[in-house]
Amino acid sequence: MADLRIDLAGIKSPNPFWLASAPPTNSGYQVQRAFEAGWGGAVWKTLGDPILNVSSRFAAVSFNGQRVAGFNNIELITDRPLEVNLQEIYETKKKFPHHAIIASLMVEPKQEKWHEIVKRVEDVGVDGLELNFGCPHGMAERGMGSASGQVPELVEKQTYWVKEAAKTPVIVKLTPNITDITVTAEAATRGGADAISMINTINSLAGVDLDTWNTVPHVAGKGAHGGYCGPAVKPIALNMVAECARNPLINVPISGIGGISNWQDAAEFILMGATGVQVCTAAMHHGFSIVEDMIDGLNNYLDDKGIASVMDLVGRSVSRYSNWGDLDLNYKIVAEINNDVCINCNKCHIACEDTSHQCIDLYSEDGRPILKVREEDCVGCNLCSIVCPVDGAITMVERKSTVPPMTWNERQSLISSLSK
Repeated sequence: MADLRIDLAGIKSPNPFWLASAPPTNSGYQVQRAFEAGWGGAVWKTLGDPILNVSSRFAAVSFNGQRVAGFNNIELITDRPLEVNLQEIYETKKKFPHHAIIASLMVEPKQEKWHEIVKRVEDVGVDGLELNFGCPHGMAERGMGSASGQVPELVEKQTYWVKEAAKTPVIVKLTPNITDITVTAEAATRGGADAISMINTINSLAGVDLDTWNTVPHVAGKGAHGGYCGPAVKPIALNMVAECARNPLINVPISGIGGISNWQDAAEFILMGATGVQVCTAAMHHGFSIVEDMIDGLNNYLDDKGIASVMDLVGRSVSRYSNWGDLDLNYKIVAEINNDVCINCNKCHIACEDTSHQCIDLYSEDGRPILKVREEDCVGCNLCSIVCPVDGAITMVERKSTVPPMTWNERQSLISSLSK
């Protein structure tokens, strides 16, 4: 059995699976239930000055029969008194001394405000702090959350203020609602962040009710943009983690967040540079017990790969992630169709004919429909294999190139040198 223990900037936990700062970590009762279920850590629902929430708060996007493909919320930070939260954090840490408890914090961008809350929270024994610079709704209208997180100077300055007072590791949680997340990640690093976490939720509107014309969700007939998360955001989050992991100016550990629903998702984030992962939507959809399959699945995967510790998996795919200009223009793959497996739904032919490169021929052989790829016209786009409903019916195979590898950047460099 592999060693699933992680160390994220000095914060240790028995496994890489943490609950993200969100409704599942709103109280000591919930966090203790989560730890009993097997979660390695929890980021407590964001603490700050008292707020008021609204009703209703949540909405979900379903797709093709899958419920909660995406999840939208307009809930703010905790609406429970700070003193109550601090007491419950203290009690929970005392009961679960080997599990990671991180306090998520959000206050006005004022030095004294950060110093005050850091001292109060650290006094109850948290293992680390997470600065919430990502929440895109409600709090952002008050100059906090993503309103701070979208300004690199504010990210750097506030991180520095927290580091002035903090005795525990500081994680900076970044907003995806920005052109380039590496800019704010670099700012957090300059400010002294011990780690970064990403992504927080994405600005969104879940939908509109076609009968009432109200937004979904709505509060007495009025709506507002919320934060989007869940499986639908995973590719966006994975890219942002990867971009930060391969940036030499961001030399701090990463806590990966965004659409993680199972051990496979977690392994992908870890391969792309995350030391550990945080989960919210999947727990809200299925309950805390999902962590059992996550732990078993990751354990079995590491054993199958002959990897002794999950820490040895961190970042193993980062070197394979690059810029488009560094990809080999002469690499060649084509589609192969296995007509013995094909069910003749013709989705590949329709997709290729209507929307791609018209390289799949449909003809009859001894009264049997046959699909065949004209390899000289196939560009290896993968579309046919993506739309095919049958595993093994279409395989993308490599063809040996007759010319040496060359990237776009190399090509442009060669053209430039020949023109001199």
